[in-house]
Amino acid sequence: MAGYKTDRVSEDIKREIAAIIRELKDPRVQDKMLTVVNVDVSSDASFAKVYVSALEGIETAKIAVKGLTNATGYIRREVGQRLHLRKTPELKFIADDSIEKGLKIAGILNTIVRDDEENNNDD
Repeated sequence: MAGYKTDRVSEDIKREIAAIIRELKDPRVQDKMLTVVNVDVSSDASFAKVYVSALEGIETAKIAVKGLTNATGYIRREVGQRLHLRKTPELKFIADDSIEKGLKIAGILNTIVRDDEENNNDD
């Protein structure tokens, strides 16, 4: 049962942080295609690791993480108010390159499909 609650809280935090990021005015965060990939909440809900990825690549994500780290207090307060949590976890933002890897894999798969279609058409 505890696992279910932790998963639910992490999804709620993920959703709210994604909304808060869109409202931030920091130029390191604003106008970036940022995605909150995952939120890992500790079992006692005192800490949360927030994995952030950028469509532009890992370097953009690292810059955005610096801006998010500066706004941690504001983000934490907003999450606590919006979700009415008894204990709002301390947030740690981590740059992640999973979107970049996913785009690379999708490109490789598209190339394979295209080559396969060309080979079938030649036969």
